[in-house]
Amino acid sequence: MAKIRKKGKKETPGISTASLPDIIFMLLFFFMVTTVMREVELIVTVSPPDASEVQKLEDKSLVSYIYIGEPIKRLQKSMGKEPRIQLNDAFAEVNQLKDFVFQSSLKIPEYDRKKQIISMKIDQLTKMGIVSDVKQELREANALKINYSTKKGFIASK
Repeated sequence: MAKIRKKGKKETPGISTASLPDIIFMLLFFFMVTTVMREVELIVTVSPPDASEVQKLEDKSLVSYIYIGEPIKRLQKSMGKEPRIQLNDAFAEVNQLKDFVFQSSLKIPEYDRKKQIISMKIDQLTKMGIVSDVKQELREANALKINYSTKKGFIASK
């Protein structure tokens, strides 16, 4: 039996690019959904102190942040250099903390509200007077789980 051979070069078919836009839009959508944007713009300077024993928070959805420090440079002319409290994106006074704790607990599912943690990010040069006032107000608001945010670092013993 004779075999029939075609004369000419055998070419591979071209790659179809019809599904390429679908793949690109799926990737774009994936990254848009999974990317977490910064929720709060800091208007106080926070340089947390070093700590040797640091634990990472497990469930960050249960955490509400309070920032305490000097206002940033562009706000120091109008606000001064005294340490201020920042809740979300605005300055606040100590007496506004109860409302902040209540509002932030509403964002947490009801079965997890007892696990709510208030994390205080405090500048290392801040005096303890304002921190004590904040802690007292949090105690009155029944926010008893308080966390101090630090950066991991080596502390030399004296």
